[in-house]
Amino acid sequence: MRRVSIAYASQLAADAGSIVADLGGNAVDAAIGSSICSMVTDPGIIAPGSGGFITVWPAAGDPIVIDAYAEMPGRGLPPGRFGRGGREIVMTYGGRTSTIVGYGSVATPGAFAGLHLAWERYGDAPWAALFGPAIAAIENGFPLSIAAAEYLGHSHELVFGWDPPSYDVIHHDNGRHLSAGDPVIIPDLADSLRQLAEEGVAALYGGDLGARIAAAVEEHEGVLTLRDLAEYEAIVRKPIIVDVDDWTIATNAPPAVGGATMAAMLRLMGIKGFDQWEADDVARLVSVHDAVLSFRRNRMDELHDRGAEAARLLELARRGDLDGLSGSSSTLHTSTADSDGLGSSVTISAGYGSGAMVAGTGMWLNNSLGEIELHPGGFHGIEPGVRLVSNMAPTVARSRHGAVLAIGSPGADRITTAISSTLVNFMHLGMSLSDSIEHARLHTEIFDGTPTVSYEPGIDVGKVEGFDLRRFPDLSMYFGGVQASLWDPLAGFFEYADPRRTGGVAHGG
Repeated sequence: MRRVSIAYASQLAADAGSIVADLGGNAVDAAIGSSICSMVTDPGIIAPGSGGFITVWPAAGDPIVIDAYAEMPGRGLPPGRFGRGGREIVMTYGGRTSTIVGYGSVATPGAFAGLHLAWERYGDAPWAALFGPAIAAIENGFPLSIAAAEYLGHSHELVFGWDPPSYDVIHHDNGRHLSAGDPVIIPDLADSLRQLAEEGVAALYGGDLGARIAAAVEEHEGVLTLRDLAEYEAIVRKPIIVDVDDWTIATNAPPAVGGATMAAMLRLMGIKGFDQWEADDVARLVSVHDAVLSFRRNRMDELHDRGAEAARLLELARRGDLDGLSGSSSTLHTSTADSDGLGSSVTISAGYGSGAMVAGTGMWLNNSLGEIELHPGGFHGIEPGVRLVSNMAPTVARSRHGAVLAIGSPGADRITTAISSTLVNFMHLGMSLSDSIEHARLHTEIFDGTPTVSYEPGIDVGKVEGFDLRRFPDLSMYFGGVQASLWDPLAGFFEYADPRRTGGVAHGG
């Protein structure tokens, strides 16, 4: 009998994937069931109105990426409608995070369209069965996760405090936000999920559910229209392929920037070898991260067609040309693999959350238009119908002896540094999967206007020059939450969920 391994950011969502597998589902079905459950049971971290990417690699076929990311809405609207409906807030999350919330920050969500396309191509279980665990969790109430509670500690007032339906769900009567383990009750959401289960995603993309969401957005000066929802399509793309030692890795392709960024880091770190986490290696790793992320910011973020620059980035990385490179939110991830050799990696994001919950639906919406770092052209600064920039890099890899590894992470622009470091640890340095994920991480960024290396304890940064140093006191969800599922025909299953987000693992089938 086929067995399925699931690693997710919460035990509740991992168990949902296990339930789907027990009903005859494969790795893709389990990933979809886990993703749906998480979208509705990790308030603040993710939301039903999300976008994302799905990488699938069947045992007897080529890998694909399904692009279900958010689009710029506003088809057919007059120019005067744009630039409204949002306000900038500054949270203490990660030290200091600025974002724009409100209905004007809501982009066209694609997650359900992408999950449905993945199910159509690869799924074995009935579509409605994939919603069962999520509906049960909503009807019974569910405990708030530790990661969600931590994020709400930063965001409950500024992000989720301005909209009455949203405020009521995550606050007690005395105004205190929910704590980890507190029961969460979301009115009307189970009915919305049943509608999607019974009618299919057409209910959202042009149907009654979509019409109610579009009407609420219009009422509050947003730009998402029913036409945007009706014309949205998930797109199948050819993934970026890169080799690391005995492994071939398939990851997200343009117009997203995450896959190319992560693959370039892997290539550069392999030019001279990365032998261990000592001071010289760490200094080189910082230079690699800085060069690649600088290229991405300077050459890719503002383009609509990023394919040519992604190819240039990967070629410069292949040559080890650091000089050529330098010259130029909230998210959740699930990884699944099954004993048939099918691997599935799903990353979904709602940004930092718009704070908007559409009355009568129980559905929170994204703030993907409000992620300031991904919109250098400004708020509402791109044309309707254009896919937004994304750092997400859901990845599936195969080894020469037939093992399959599904891996990915949330964490905004820390996604690429988290995944690339984990893969180097596992594939190149020979660490176990758990040690590879638990190992301390670093990330180069512009923090308060200054080039900075942010890092976790246990990394020797003594030879890093030209950067401010920002040391975190412990492992932090700021550096992502890598989830990985491995199927090895010789050794069987192994899966691991990043302790930074108190994730969960499960088996099904």
